Amino acid sequence: MVQDGSGAPQAWIERFAQPLAGRSTGPLAGLRFAIKDNIDALGWPTTAACPEFAYRPREHATVVRKLLDAGASLVGKTNLDQFACGLNGTRSPYGAVPNAFHADYVSGGSSSGSAYVVATGQVDFALGTDTAGSGRVPAGLNNIVGIKPSRGLLSARGVVPAAQSVDCVSIFARTVAMAARVLQVAQGPDAQDPYSRTLQLASQPFGHRFRFGLPDPLEFFGDQAAQAAFAQAVQRLSAIGGVAVALDYRPLAQAAALLYESALVAERYAALRPFFDAHEDRVMEPVRSIIARGRGFGAADLCAAQTQLQACAQQARALWAGMDVLLVPTAPTHYTIAAMQADPVALNSHLGQYTNFVNLLDYAAIAVPSSIRPDGLPFGITLIGPCGSDWPLAELGQRYHHASGMLQGALSLPLPAPQALAGMQALADMPAPAPVAPAGRADDTPHMRLAVVGAHLSGMPLDAQLIERGARLLQATSTAPSYRLYALPGSVPPKPGLRRVATGGAAIALELWDMPQAQMGSFLALIPPPLGLGQVELADGSWATGFICEGYALHAAQDITGHGGWRAYLAACKPA
Repeated sequence: MVQDGSGAPQAWIERFAQPLAGRSTGPLAGLRFAIKDNIDALGWPTTAACPEFAYRPREHATVVRKLLDAGASLVGKTNLDQFACGLNGTRSPYGAVPNAFHADYVSGGSSSGSAYVVATGQVDFALGTDTAGSGRVPAGLNNIVGIKPSRGLLSARGVVPAAQSVDCVSIFARTVAMAARVLQVAQGPDAQDPYSRTLQLASQPFGHRFRFGLPDPLEFFGDQAAQAAFAQAVQRLSAIGGVAVALDYRPLAQAAALLYESALVAERYAALRPFFDAHEDRVMEPVRSIIARGRGFGAADLCAAQTQLQACAQQARALWAGMDVLLVPTAPTHYTIAAMQADPVALNSHLGQYTNFVNLLDYAAIAVPSSIRPDGLPFGITLIGPCGSDWPLAELGQRYHHASGMLQGALSLPLPAPQALAGMQALADMPAPAPVAPAGRADDTPHMRLAVVGAHLSGMPLDAQLIERGARLLQATSTAPSYRLYALPGSVPPKPGLRRVATGGAAIALELWDMPQAQMGSFLALIPPPLGLGQVELADGSWATGFICEGYALHAAQDITGHGGWRAYLAACKPA
């Protein structure tokens, strides 16, 4: 695979060395992006990973033109599963795209190259496409964000169709804020796209308390690491205000099965019919067999499949009465390239366990990084909402991503501060509800704010001590500029010490949690010396109970104040 992830012949690589520069000003000025090679860019061939299919477009795809007009520069095209048919990134004559964390493992597909170049820092963002999960699975397997917008929100004009009625252009970035900037520029109706439409987008966040659906049953195909990572994700989403609701997954699974197991697959054949009928032997397996299956269905079969899909949609519609958002694993497991090539159909299907139904049922979705498994592979979650919920999903996705404490992609870079998203009412403007009471405790039980700066930060080794006591994450903020932070030697797990100083202080990043007062005694008993609880001044001038450190322990400690916080210090310590 070449450096830009395209897998293109050398002559094309040389052409890619000359980026298509955007305007010098605009909301995306100075940013670099890449596009999946089933999206048109004027002057560059579009191959859809099939050299015999290649053509030179006469104009940019609508989304590409919008991004260039907004100031971004297009630096190259990226490899993909041929004709966007696959979820694993190995179905290309240009070679398999490796995972950004472990080259023996799949990158996910079909937007494999786009995810890879974002995760490895070669571009600021990239475009993919998503018909059955291609804009989400690669994001989840490479520790980046993937936005699958509501159908028709982004124009698909200038995109080689896979199943045109459900195709979406997707966005990859290392942060939600970056992906949202691109979405804001790229969205909008296009009269020349038959499936484009004007959508009324929700602008109010899901709030401080929300209900999230959990599929029942859950399937991880024996992958215990993925199962444990998802259990941690459920805890984290609960900690930021979510209330889990069991969901009967059968209507969604039935809809997902129709994509390839019914006459709906005929749409894939229809998208490529002239080329496929003339050059079927030039299409690689198993893509060839999947597309060819579409020939065997008649018009009546297609009508019957569409009716079945509408029946599933009716059943699924009732599920939303009990939840605000649906939480699923982006991919329930992870495979090596060798294993995928040995069993390409069944294992590919496993990767799409929680993706195929989304486009068919007209939902929006965002894939967000969640954790790194013990084997070093990324694990991600996907938040799914009704059509038009794109911005609330992005806001909640950003909250979750920052609560995870993950680094950006495959880079040793901490997340930047969360950003306000365009068109969204700020969550801070919404009145906070009364805290959710654990079972057996009255709603009016007193609570208190707890400021944490180290191992109890969300996603850190000791955050479970807070969660199991009914604590909820309120916000990420910082101390007043009157503190210094130290790395305490010999502490397990590693912990920092916070000390207030009269001069030479700085603001230190922290999280503010809501803790039931009745739980503070048991929590205090877990805190080892030289740490303790005291009063910490916050950036807004208010005070909260928080971790402080006795002075005697700081003489042998490393002053890490310059990093601004514990997460940034740990990120700086991680080998490149």
